[in-house]
Amino acid sequence: MTEPTAKQIKDEKIYQQWGLTDSEYELISQKILKRLPNYTETGLYSVMWSEHCSYKNSKKVLRKMPNKSPRVLAGPGEDAGILDIGDDQAVVFKAESHNHPSAVEPYQGAATGVGGIIRDIFSMGATPIALLDSLKFGPLKNGQTKHLVNEVVAGIGGYGNCIGLPTVGGEVSFEDCYEHNPLVNAMCVGLLNKTEFKHGTASGDNNLIIYVGAKTGRDGIHGATFASDEFTDTKNKQRSAVQVGNPFIEKLLMDACVEIIEKHSEWVLGIQDMGAAGLVSSTAEMASKAGSGLVLNLDKVPQRETKMSAYEMMLSESQERMVLCIKPDYLEEVLNFFRDYELDAVVIGRVTTDGQYKIYHQNNLVTDIPVDSLTEDVPEYDRQETEPQRMIDDKDYRFIPEITSLEETWQEMLQRPNIASKKHFYQTYDSQVKANTLVRPGGDAGVVRIRGTKKALAMTNDSNSKYTYLNPFIGGQIAVMEAARNIVATGGEPIGVTDCLNFGNPEDPEAFYELDKSVEGISSACELIKTPVISGNVSLYNEYNEVAIYPSPMIGMVGLIDDIDKITTIGFKKADDLIYLIGQTQDDFNGSELQMQKTGAIKGDLRPLDLQTEKFNQDLIKTAIAQKLIKSCHDLSEGGLAVALSESAFDNQLGFEIKTTLTSAQMFSETQSRFLVTIAAEDQVKFETLLQTDFELLGQVTTEPEFVVTTTDEKVSIDGRQAETNWKEAIPCLMK
Repeated sequence: MTEPTAKQIKDEKIYQQWGLTDSEYELISQKILKRLPNYTETGLYSVMWSEHCSYKNSKKVLRKMPNKSPRVLAGPGEDAGILDIGDDQAVVFKAESHNHPSAVEPYQGAATGVGGIIRDIFSMGATPIALLDSLKFGPLKNGQTKHLVNEVVAGIGGYGNCIGLPTVGGEVSFEDCYEHNPLVNAMCVGLLNKTEFKHGTASGDNNLIIYVGAKTGRDGIHGATFASDEFTDTKNKQRSAVQVGNPFIEKLLMDACVEIIEKHSEWVLGIQDMGAAGLVSSTAEMASKAGSGLVLNLDKVPQRETKMSAYEMMLSESQERMVLCIKPDYLEEVLNFFRDYELDAVVIGRVTTDGQYKIYHQNNLVTDIPVDSLTEDVPEYDRQETEPQRMIDDKDYRFIPEITSLEETWQEMLQRPNIASKKHFYQTYDSQVKANTLVRPGGDAGVVRIRGTKKALAMTNDSNSKYTYLNPFIGGQIAVMEAARNIVATGGEPIGVTDCLNFGNPEDPEAFYELDKSVEGISSACELIKTPVISGNVSLYNEYNEVAIYPSPMIGMVGLIDDIDKITTIGFKKADDLIYLIGQTQDDFNGSELQMQKTGAIKGDLRPLDLQTEKFNQDLIKTAIAQKLIKSCHDLSEGGLAVALSESAFDNQLGFEIKTTLTSAQMFSETQSRFLVTIAAEDQVKFETLLQTDFELLGQVTTEPEFVVTTTDEKVSIDGRQAETNWKEAIPCLMK
């Protein structure tokens, strides 16, 4: 194929197909370069100026996020964020979305999402220790969706299991709006055994740029642009934009990068993974951060396909590749080191001091542009925002359910896909590999021990998009606080956040309002509980035929457990333990699973979240766990008290007998800031003295798996075994 000339690109507006607008193209050609960019250069700008790489529509919003605390060693701007956890150790974590690739090629889309997030962790010199995922799909009612779900789950499991990393937590939910635009968000957590780490920079005149890892092919070209575009009936089959992963090469690359940084730190000046926008983003960002320039020779790049053009090599998103900056003195040692790992390692360029980004291909200079023009000169947009009409129309609507049979509603709720057991999915993942997992999937948070210490890390991800749809600000607050409750309920202290901000088209004022207000909500909650947002990503343009997904911010949170004896799980432990509900219950049914169950839709506004009450109750639980008073703890979320009681009883096949001041409907209310706990009967006085807040002694745990419940409306006895069967088999039944 003959590449179009610079004039053809301008005259035929070819740049528009790659996501550049007319005004952006004019800015590049008239103000930055003062000439027409050639084919390769236009390609570089199109990916680097895409939303996925540049955050041009979201930067102003993201600046509202708190990203400082005494623990923060590295925040946004690096491959992953780093928090000090004492004893000269640090935790490193980040989440990334791989939504569009997973919609088109679900297995590889999900697998390479996992591979990419793992590279972000070990590029900092950290050893990855655990994975989590947050998945959203359409309803399980057709073969196409079931195939998509199976392939995404297989892709996540296939990659994580092959590389030897446990998947210890996550969430799966199902709503109509995700049918054609599923969300696949992956999170990785790593450990640094010292608080020194490597920045992704390329500095020092004539220092060398080394390419390490898999060969470059034609997969994933324009992946970043593809991720920054909407789906329509005609635009969603771009398979060439999806990468292909090889976890076995990634395992070698991971072990090699961790070892070279740990044992030969002086060899490596900078390191970064080739993620979105491949070779161009990694090298340009490294040079720009250091205020330097680069000269690259693409003839040196290891290639697995013939006759690749400069454009294809620079934009390829082939997986399992890293860029290193090293001093020439250590060249032989570095090349030999990677050779021992059977990995390609070659010099592809050098650092310069002129700030220019020069690329040679077949002895021709094919690119000569200012490096900062790719990273710093991207226009920042201040988008219009308007409150969605639905919020104005439904502001005063309150859904009050009628429950004619508590038992019938209880059993129906346990079978709702958003509530039912997700074991059908997570049993695909190895959650025990490396033998450090202390709490496996199915609880409030996954927990991984830190060997050689008494410490552990608790980790979770949470995203209730129905709430964010009804009220983006309160929904953002709830996402953070639910994640925090999950950490606290497991015995941890929340210390930091990563996020995936999954939204629609930012050029739509209502969609931009959702993004902006969600971030304001997230920020206010994070500030209160001192959990800085240290990493994350933005995924916009999640639409199909101009209909957007629910605004879906995903919060990934990590907590520190200073003593593994504090680890608390959701399961009731033994008969005669006392059951308490901590926190007040109100009629919070707007956006609830019960509203969906009864009406098939959500509607109305959310009650403002009392952040002080939320924090007070969390602190209370932390104190009670530290005093060894709590036997089990579970936060209340989807499905309310009835679901929390059921899940706590299922864990060890126990039952309960309770009498409550709540109505039958309030058993399913989704009021925030609540916990369900059990204590030993002999600790009752001590525990209630500590509480001094809204609490209710509900009753006690029983040996027989029977749920005896007395509300203000009725008394029922529910067969716990049948309830557990319904809860466990709902999803396998739907997936048949």
